[in-house]
Amino acid sequence: MLMFDEMHRRGHEQVTLLSHAPSGLQAVLAIHSTVLGPAIAGCRLVSLDEDLVLKGALALSESMTLKAALTGLNYGGAACVLISPENLLTEEGSDAQGHAREALFRALGRQISHFGGRLILTEDVRVSGQDIAYVAQETTSTMGMNTDTAAATAYGVYRGIKAAARFTLGSESMRNVRVAILGVGTVGRQLAELLHREGARLSVADIQPERAEELRTHLEHVQVLSVDELLDAPCDVLAPCAFGYSIRSQDVSRLQCRLIAGAEHHPLSRTSEELAREAGIAYIPDFAINGAGLIASARNLSAEQAGEQIYGVVSRIVALAEQHHKPPHLVARKLAERRIELIGSLGRA
Repeated sequence: MLMFDEMHRRGHEQVTLLSHAPSGLQAVLAIHSTVLGPAIAGCRLVSLDEDLVLKGALALSESMTLKAALTGLNYGGAACVLISPENLLTEEGSDAQGHAREALFRALGRQISHFGGRLILTEDVRVSGQDIAYVAQETTSTMGMNTDTAAATAYGVYRGIKAAARFTLGSESMRNVRVAILGVGTVGRQLAELLHREGARLSVADIQPERAEELRTHLEHVQVLSVDELLDAPCDVLAPCAFGYSIRSQDVSRLQCRLIAGAEHHPLSRTSEELAREAGIAYIPDFAINGAGLIASARNLSAEQAGEQIYGVVSRIVALAEQHHKPPHLVARKLAERRIELIGSLGRA
């Protein structure tokens, strides 16, 4: 990818490569915006090549900026994507593995400390509260280590789906609503439990099929499909809760849903968003619906309290979309960008 072109297109302030050979630290740190305040960086651990790590960091940091703006937080957006060192895999299960994680995240914390408060690190995929606690031994620029962000995120997505369903399906009740969940890791599983409790008819799939099978043993009447089968399955709501870009542009024509709304960061590319709009599918973007974990961490709220704020955000978006005959994902982006523009202007006056 052409890094500087991508940075300019998205409006990033800074991209930094972090490295510390003894601990195995290799990371891309992308700061998208500090207009509203210090940039919150979700920290995730991945096994990807360098180009995909950079692409992910740029997309995630932009989403974090929009998420903070939409939810009324005075923070900007960033992302820290770590390439998983080999010693985390080779030593897994041994006593040394804990020391390897400590060294990795303390090395990260020491480098984060040089940003002088412009950046606040919090947990994301495959990074735990304990990992952030290691970071906190080297810097005060952390958030959320004592918050169950996965539970808050899942509850917020559940409430956001209900708010969006009132717009797209005519009712926010999930009873007998067909929901297809793509990805049943920590957040996807908890979302499934919440929807199942209300009587939704669930189909689930995961790139690790054993996760979906385990969920079927835990919840009655859950249909397990392959990832490919799920994309073709007739449903009312498709809830992507996987790792990113799980709905490719060539897959959109296969979808038989009326609403896409889930926990996954950027499940659709900009091209896929437009194709979904042309197909008459409403899309609630990640930055509008998956922010309850961030809200809970930033405002010290319970999962339920943070989830109700997501319900309010999505309700406002779909009401404006209906009023102005605009797609919800474009309304959401416009609202976020408008707040950044207006509040940012206060500092330039």
